[in-house]
Amino acid sequence: MKHMSDEVTSEQLITDFKVVVADAEALLKETANQGGEKLAQVRAKAEESLRVVKARMAEAQEALIVKTKEAAKATDVYVHENPWQAIGVAAGLGLLIGWLMGRR
Repeated sequence: MKHMSDEVTSEQLITDFKVVVADAEALLKETANQGGEKLAQVRAKAEESLRVVKARMAEAQEALIVKTKEAAKATDVYVHENPWQAIGVAAGLGLLIGWLMGRR
């Protein structure tokens, strides 16, 4: 189960980071009319950093998708090879969840 929570955290991180990148891009666009050579240098550096970060985030997102597909495929293969064990695990988890919900 730890693997699944890592994936959820990664997905949330990617989503949150996309929001930060979008906000930074909006800030750069809003300051585009501001003068000064120093500000233009900072803006150019920020734009380059954003470009690099967006590329890395796209790679991370693709890697997350590949890992998720691999996990789903491995689960499917396991369930097909061991149907009774999978039914037992599912029943056990159902009982555990039911017991925990009953305690509330």
